[in-house]
Amino acid sequence: MTKKQKTNLIRVIVSAVLVAGIWLSPLTGWLEGVLYLLPYFIVGYDILLKAVKGIFRGQVFDENFLMAVATVGAMALGDWREGCAVMVFYQVGELFQSYAVGKSRKSIAAMMDIAPDYANIERDGALAQVDPDEVRIGDVIVVKPGERVPIDGIVVEGTSQLDTAALTGESVPRHVEEGAEVISGCINMTGVLRVRTTKLFGASTVSRILELVENASEKKARTENFITRFARVYTPIVTFAALAIAIAPPLLGMGAWPDWILRGLTFLVVSCPCALVISVPLSFFGGIGGASKLGILVKGSNYLEALSEVDTVVFDKTGTLTNGTFNVVAIHAQDGVDPDYVLSMAAHAEAFSNHPIAISVKEAYSGTIDQARIAQATEESGHGVSAKVDEHVVLVGNDRLMSAHGSDWHDCELTGTILHVAIDGSYAGHIVIADVVKDDAEQAIRELHAAGVERCVMLTGDREEVARAVATKLGLDEYRAQLLPGDKVEQVERILDSARGNLAFVGDGINDAPVLTRADVGIAMGAMGSDAAIEAADIVLMDDKPSNIARAIRVARKTMRIVRQNIVFAIGVKVLILVLAAFGIANMWLAVFGDVGVAVIAILNAMRAMNARSIR
Repeated sequence: MTKKQKTNLIRVIVSAVLVAGIWLSPLTGWLEGVLYLLPYFIVGYDILLKAVKGIFRGQVFDENFLMAVATVGAMALGDWREGCAVMVFYQVGELFQSYAVGKSRKSIAAMMDIAPDYANIERDGALAQVDPDEVRIGDVIVVKPGERVPIDGIVVEGTSQLDTAALTGESVPRHVEEGAEVISGCINMTGVLRVRTTKLFGASTVSRILELVENASEKKARTENFITRFARVYTPIVTFAALAIAIAPPLLGMGAWPDWILRGLTFLVVSCPCALVISVPLSFFGGIGGASKLGILVKGSNYLEALSEVDTVVFDKTGTLTNGTFNVVAIHAQDGVDPDYVLSMAAHAEAFSNHPIAISVKEAYSGTIDQARIAQATEESGHGVSAKVDEHVVLVGNDRLMSAHGSDWHDCELTGTILHVAIDGSYAGHIVIADVVKDDAEQAIRELHAAGVERCVMLTGDREEVARAVATKLGLDEYRAQLLPGDKVEQVERILDSARGNLAFVGDGINDAPVLTRADVGIAMGAMGSDAAIEAADIVLMDDKPSNIARAIRVARKTMRIVRQNIVFAIGVKVLILVLAAFGIANMWLAVFGDVGVAVIAILNAMRAMNARSIR
């Protein structure tokens, strides 16, 4: 509890005790009224000051003004006890609000704790602690057990276990050794690590995540914006309605002035919209905070609302539903051609490519790639590569590359990615490469269907038979194969036209930025360390599990259910009591429940959005 919350709690307790003491005392008349002023000003002086400041600033119609007018009016009419009690209970509601917002902020702050305070650098044989901003790319930093990795890099010495829970929500430690990539924000658990930095601190994973979380509150959902606009219009209307109730009937001879003024003041207390303007943003804030505990980073409540309405999920295949780690499983050379020669020429042609398929070919080649033998290497997007190796023109790629260059080729009975190799226009054979489906990919599709997603579609540049095999294994509804990078945007456009709800696209965030941007909701997964993912996506899943997509949707839908519950409950109860107040049936105590009671119940309900652990 903060110092301010403690002070307010003491004020409420002292005022409540004084009100009870005066209430039980035999005092009556003006002396009783004067004594009630003491607890009233103790508990409500800040509300009165805010109301006065609001008037001078031209921001008259807020909850402070409504509460000040209602309580001062009630006490002026001689209802000392009711006027004082209303202010006490209003402050009780403010305490609940403050506690709820603080609790929600703590769930966000847990994510903010990933920020490192320092980095260790060896200088003159001793470790020196420096500001992470001072570390340059290529510097070697030392991470001791119990410390956070301050900057992204590669382990150059040491073996350890990393706690990635703050980033991914996963409790299982990750083993790292020499050559492994590590990202900032993880906690080093066991051994000492020496890490060569690959990024500046400002561009590292932890900095990008903190920036994302800090900016999340700026992007408000449609519902949240509606409530804000609603309160701006609603508050002046009910204020003038209360004034009309207090003045019009007595002027028309329909009753005594004190009776109708009290009705107007009661109407004013009930009409305070704080239950809505507090609980709705708090629900979204709680949903974002709860999701962050699961390693799901949502860039704003507008994306959480959009995610709750998703009925179509489109996946990129490689790195999303599959591991993206390709392995050479077969080399089929033409008669009279040595398979090792086919692999050697393919590896040299792919020497300058960073595509996962190219990397798998180079890793399968046991020899040393001599770059002096290579000339005029050209990557043809979506088709493959061409290069001169030992003065031979080598083509390595799919059937479209072969056809484009007029080379013969033939298919393979094995399922996998087929990499055809042609040398000087003559077909030399093909290399079969397989990508393994992720362990929880099938479970992810099953859970998405269970969550109400109607269509799960896979887009891939891979061959028809490979795509069909993966789609059948995972239970996908549709798939599109042999797509060029630009084709994915076109396919998403077509699917968007036929989707009833929102469309979410899930990709690895590296080469899917155009599609992530075009979809209603862009989700980047397995994005630890991927700048492109954090930039392009609306929602970032920090681990590599597609099953977390369904979990993210469930968090969004739970949050929206809570938002709708609060709106219906708050408006419903208030309208009922407002009608009763207008007819003189509701007294000031029922008005207190209509304002503070409804607000407290709505706030407590909103706090349920923070409990994302139950979504697991």
